[in-house]
Amino acid sequence: MSFNKIDINKIFYSFITIHLILWTLIPSLTNNNLPLDTIEHLAWGSNLDWGFNKHPPVVAFFLEFFYRIFGAQDWAYYLLSQIFVVIAFIIVFKFSEELFRNKTLSLISVLLLEGIYFYNFTTPEFNVNVCQLPFWALCVYYSWKLFDKQKINPKDCFCLGVFAAIGFLSKYLFIYLLISIDLLFFYVIFIKKYQKFDFKYLISLEVFIVLLVPHLIWLTNNDYATITYGLARTGIENSNLRDHIIYPLLFLGKQAGILIPFFIMSFFLVKKFKFKISLKDKKLLFLVFINLVPICLMFLTSMLTGSKVRTMWMTPFYLFFGVLIIYIFQAQINLKKINSFISVFLILFIFSPFAYAYISITETDKRTDYLGKEIAIKVKYVWSENYKETINVVLGDEWFAGNLSYHLKSRPIWEGSITNEKLKSLSKFICIDNICVGNK
Repeated sequence: MSFNKIDINKIFYSFITIHLILWTLIPSLTNNNLPLDTIEHLAWGSNLDWGFNKHPPVVAFFLEFFYRIFGAQDWAYYLLSQIFVVIAFIIVFKFSEELFRNKTLSLISVLLLEGIYFYNFTTPEFNVNVCQLPFWALCVYYSWKLFDKQKINPKDCFCLGVFAAIGFLSKYLFIYLLISIDLLFFYVIFIKKYQKFDFKYLISLEVFIVLLVPHLIWLTNNDYATITYGLARTGIENSNLRDHIIYPLLFLGKQAGILIPFFIMSFFLVKKFKFKISLKDKKLLFLVFINLVPICLMFLTSMLTGSKVRTMWMTPFYLFFGVLIIYIFQAQINLKKINSFISVFLILFIFSPFAYAYISITETDKRTDYLGKEIAIKVKYVWSENYKETINVVLGDEWFAGNLSYHLKSRPIWEGSITNEKLKSLSKFICIDNICVGNK
């Protein structure tokens, strides 16, 4: 199988188009309800703020924007998720083109990502992990532009600061990439002195800090709720000496397991796994810092604190793994084996959505089987039998109350857990189980 430049562009854009359609269509047809995280974040979106009890605000902003356009149409949020994935793929492809100057290798770098289930099987659930993807890719891309050029463009610094802030405001773990980028530039400027320090670099930091100010004010006024929640999720408060060993080893084991399909695909592409690594190679140096250093930092965090790293937290960390592998083994890649590689790629590309559909249809006790729309209709009926006003407030658990906020046409604002103070603020209300709906 041979490629030319026109063919590769067509293949790439055909691939991302099919990916987008397939992973929008399959969950739309097989799920009865949106996934847990998407409903929770939509609940936050009904009452937008500069932060929430679990995460920073960006994910809620994007979901609320889509809600204002499409309303309670489940397919729209599956589409939103795939838009984020596809944008990340496009940026990886663009970055690869600049790195390799070879469109074939650029295409393969992206196709390899189908071997990592973070970029297919888990993507229907639009959440903070998926929300990071395009901004993670954009930060790497603009860091590369600053790293690759001797003359610093202030526009690139500005863009890096903007995308770094949006990524961080999607999820705090984005900081692992930003620290890795900072370490890279510190290494090349102050240790190896490949580049000279330029005060234009500080534009990125200034923009980043300015965009964070509203969230930092919110954080201070809300007792650092998101940080407290994040630390609680790691189990760091109850860690013991054994956790400093077990959790890091579990982390490494899980990462190795996740990458098995990725390495199987690579096996069908590389003639011999021989390579020579030299950090004097600036391109390889950059790829090591943006691929391996964030993972090493996560491993060190787990080892030093005894904290548990949840698998899904690693979603954006592998976006450029295909580029790294292709760059290291590019001299060993046998394009005569491309047909075998494409065959394995197609098997994984087809298997993932069908596996998702099978699980979605056969397992009937998942969050996506929740009868959110039917329950909303019943609650609306009970309300209309007692009151003429519309429901504009919902209280309770983010999942149950969030489903009502999403499915009721009046789009009531989710105002958090049920308290006597909040109930007193309502002129009328009805409580059913652990949910209260009302009107102010």
